Amino acid sequence: MDVAIIGTGNMANGIGTRLVAGNHTVTIYHNSAEKAKQLAEKLGGSTKGEKLGEEVNGDIVILALPYNTIFDVIEKYKNQLQGKVLIDISNPIDFQINKLIPPPNSSGTEEIAKKLPQDTKLVKAFNTTFAGTLVKGEVDGKQLDVFIASDNEEAKKLVSELVKTSGMRVLDAGPLANARALEGLGYLHITMQEKLGNTWMTAIKILP
Repeated sequence: MDVAIIGTGNMANGIGTRLVAGNHTVTIYHNSAEKAKQLAEKLGGSTKGEKLGEEVNGDIVILALPYNTIFDVIEKYKNQLQGKVLIDISNPIDFQINKLIPPPNSSGTEEIAKKLPQDTKLVKAFNTTFAGTLVKGEVDGKQLDVFIASDNEEAKKLVSELVKTSGMRVLDAGPLANARALEGLGYLHITMQEKLGNTWMTAIKILP
């Protein structure tokens, strides 16, 4: 698949590593063309870096961005995102007060959905996986689990195929409203890291 990743941080690197391992074509987008090209060169494979601007090309667009920056990107580039399958990987946490910040009975993903063009197909995924484990591709010899939630079955199938072909296991978490539970799970995973040794190399795994 052709996949666009908006962002050049640790999660962009981690997800990009898995996509390249799955032989997908990846385009990194950033406001700085230089930063985008640097990450593209690091990832290798069929990867290129582009300045975020008039076009965002790809079957799937991954917002590898902190939660609070996503709304500005959507506002500036909503025309480029129209009709796309869009993945939100964010955990909407205010670390100063150490809590999730979406309104009651909502999630960060649902708040993002309110700002998107109507025909954009939004999927929650990757918010429970850490960047280092994505680079490595496994934890303790076990395949990574990626929970996905969406109201659009077509988009869910496409993202599921992307995850599977990139060497990870898909767990269907249901409708987009279940992003609330996934963000809670992501928050718990993050806040447990100090007690787990601060390696950030742990994973949430469903075992039989």
